[in-house]
Amino acid sequence: MNLLLDTHILLWAASEPERLSQDARDLIQDPVHRVYFSAASIWEVVIKNGLGREDFHVDPHLLRRGLIENDYSELPVTSAHTLALAHLPPIHRDPFDRILIAQAEVEGFLLLTMDATILQYQGPIRSA
Repeated sequence: MNLLLDTHILLWAASEPERLSQDARDLIQDPVHRVYFSAASIWEVVIKNGLGREDFHVDPHLLRRGLIENDYSELPVTSAHTLALAHLPPIHRDPFDRILIAQAEVEGFLLLTMDATILQYQGPIRSA
């Protein structure tokens, strides 16, 4: 199975895996699964990092390098993903979360999230 981690889960998996549920850790660590991060998540981290918020200190370069070094695969955003946005119901307004939902749907990946709003969507989405 291919797993796509939402940005929040991605950050926890990279720096605080103990905050993930045991089920999520088991899924991510199972070698039969391939774990992906979206280019959109890196974009979101770049934006949040650029805001200079006191509560957000993530170097996107180090994050990406660490993910790749730990065998996570990068999923680019394609036009097929953006076209799938047109079919999503307007449950969530966050563009980064919406593209992750669309990517999971188009690719047939399981999206892991803790976001209650994302979990309202139908499709390959699971609580982490």
